[in-house]
Amino acid sequence: MAAPGFSVLSGRPFQDRRRRARSPALLLVLLAVLAARPLAQERFIDVNRGIQDAGVNGPVKTVHVSGGVYVLVGGGANIVVQVGDEGVLVVDTGAAAAADSILAAIRDLSKRPIRWIVNTTLDPDHVGNNERMSNAGRTVNGNPAAIIAHEKLPIRMLKLPVPVPVSARPLNTFFGDVRDLYFNDDPIFIYRSPGHTDGDVLVHFRRADVIAAGETFLTTTYPVIDMANGGTTQGFIDGLNRILDLAVPKHLEEGGTYIVPGHGRICDEADVLEYHDMIVIVRDRIRDAITKGMTLDQIQAARLTRDYDPRYAAASGPASTAKFVEFIYRDLSAKQ
Repeated sequence: MAAPGFSVLSGRPFQDRRRRARSPALLLVLLAVLAARPLAQERFIDVNRGIQDAGVNGPVKTVHVSGGVYVLVGGGANIVVQVGDEGVLVVDTGAAAAADSILAAIRDLSKRPIRWIVNTTLDPDHVGNNERMSNAGRTVNGNPAAIIAHEKLPIRMLKLPVPVPVSARPLNTFFGDVRDLYFNDDPIFIYRSPGHTDGDVLVHFRRADVIAAGETFLTTTYPVIDMANGGTTQGFIDGLNRILDLAVPKHLEEGGTYIVPGHGRICDEADVLEYHDMIVIVRDRIRDAITKGMTLDQIQAARLTRDYDPRYAAASGPASTAKFVEFIYRDLSAKQ
């Protein structure tokens, strides 16, 4: 039997999760196990994940994640919904164009009032239905559903080229690194995660063991470091480290804590580790190039992200390779 607190497979302390998934010895063991018992392993993953489609409303698909937590996909950014006897809590409100479908999907899950809304960031596909969803809900005092965010977020919303109206801005704010509340028999922790902007947060449903990561973690593209709104490369790394600290993997790194990205599929800790390592590796390559006196044009020409581009590069826009490299270059150059 392994010593208490140590992994049978790796022999390392359980808390060293960020590096464990990178061990060559562990990967060889995993490959051997999978080769020897493919059918049993497939059944184990299928039975223990338990993620199931729960409904469709127009373009919006509802997926059950764990406990009373669901994710709505197709209405802009991923929307996380927690339902229970006390009412409904919604993490991000999606794109304005999908409002009817989003609200119908929530009503299919629960007829109880929307009590709380959490904004993880300020992008329109995350907060496009703030006002309408707030007015569709009610606090226990009879007011529109409260919108929670870090205090920097409404300040940033006010300074956007098209300011978010006060009726759609979060007014229930906190100024520290974490806020907690107890709702539907689940301790919920809202952590500041200043990567995309300096007002971003992620949300951990501790009993359901689900993390709504917002723009801190994506499976679809490179991260967007919104420097105009206080975003930083290190903020992304710190936010992903927070998720890795909170998440606990299940059998052979499959399952366990579920992480819902701002965009993309439902993930577990191993997926977050890969994203984290990608950002750190690219950051270090660019930092090394800067110390050698290379210009932005020279760094772009060196294609320092070429091993990650097929997986994460968007065809154009802020998540393209060129913009991702530029964001990191300007962020690091500003700190020298």
